[in-house]
Amino acid sequence: MTKADDAILELLREAGIAANPATIAFNIDYDNRYVSQRCRVLAEHGLVERVHETKAMYRVTELGEEYLKGEISAEVL
Repeated sequence: MTKADDAILELLREAGIAANPATIAFNIDYDNRYVSQRCRVLAEHGLVERVHETKAMYRVTELGEEYLKGEISAEVL
């Protein structure tokens, strides 16, 4: 887990929406390509889910919420 991962998850949770990497990157001040890469990694680990087949739109999952609450450690993931 990186600082960007935490920022991505927190933004998605606080906004309560699905968002694409460009929107996420703009709002957390990270490079779009880096955020896109991190979203794919977070999705592979079940912390976010892709919610559109053809567009890269992500939202935080229940597992992501548990991680943010400190109920699950990064080592477990």
